[in-house]
Amino acid sequence: MHEKLNLHLASEKDTEALGATIARTLRPGLAIFLEGDLGAGKTALARSIIRALGHEGKVKSPTYTLVELYTISGLNLYHFDLYRFEDPDEWNESGFREYFNPESIVMVEWPEKGGAFLPTPDIRIVLGVEGEGRRAEIEATSETGSRCLTALKSGSLSC
Repeated sequence: MHEKLNLHLASEKDTEALGATIARTLRPGLAIFLEGDLGAGKTALARSIIRALGHEGKVKSPTYTLVELYTISGLNLYHFDLYRFEDPDEWNESGFREYFNPESIVMVEWPEKGGAFLPTPDIRIVLGVEGEGRRAEIEATSETGSRCLTALKSGSLSC
């Protein structure tokens, strides 16, 4: 059974705080999947993580480019959005698999569109609307992900 953490994010500030807390736990080699319906907050959380890592420029949604690269303090972070994929073979044929490597961090929105061709993530974050806010279910799916989740649990975000 995978270790999980469930959070209620009452406001945009809570999403930003979660992003900052996650950013402090990230290490090269991690793969994070962001799941949820349209409007659930996947891009907002990704943006918060990228900004908390120190990126000062614009954080664009990769909906049309499929991937945006952010190089922060020598670290490559690849932010994917697979929403426009109509068939998992598109992932298989894209050549993006090489970005999943020990030197990079990869965040993928809409990973289900890549199907079984995507590598297994270290962390899955499922976001959903909950009243006026959002809910976040964070699941560690690897030993590395479990270490990050343990660090996240001991972070400053109140749960």
